[in-house]
Amino acid sequence: MRATEDQLRRWMIGSLNGDAGDHAALLSALVPLLQAFYRRRVHDAVEDVEDLVQDTLIAVHSRRATYDPARPFGAWLFAIARYKMIDHFRRRRQSCTIEDVEDILVAESFEDAAIARLDVDRLLEGLPPKQAAAIRDTRIDGLSVEEAASSAGIGQSDVKVSVHRGLRALAARVRGNA
Repeated sequence: MRATEDQLRRWMIGSLNGDAGDHAALLSALVPLLQAFYRRRVHDAVEDVEDLVQDTLIAVHSRRATYDPARPFGAWLFAIARYKMIDHFRRRRQSCTIEDVEDILVAESFEDAAIARLDVDRLLEGLPPKQAAAIRDTRIDGLSVEEAASSAGIGQSDVKVSVHRGLRALAARVRGNA
């Protein structure tokens, strides 16, 4: 399960307050986020992606005092990640296509997507598991109703009803009616 923006922020604040458990949980939760960030942008060996992840985790640890708890954690994290990636390209004196440069410079779109994904995960956590799974399968992962039903071992009509009820509950929650 992925950590939400709120959870990451709580762990970071706990880390700032000296809670070693929160600090360890934060660093562990950051690994898959950073791996996805770098895999999308660095077209090198897997070792380079892992090195960048480690460099970023070290920077998060050593520069944690610069984090402002009143601001989003994800923006702070991905700013560090961007700088580490730029340093990586400088060290290697790598050439890259203009599209790669654009990806680096507009990494905010990844930040926005990552934060949105965390928000969606948080919203889905409030639903019954069957509804959350049906919505994730059909609306987020792009499976057909038939594929979602087959993977969950339920009928297609059950998937459709679960999606409908789940989306209705989410809409009510977003409007403040739930």
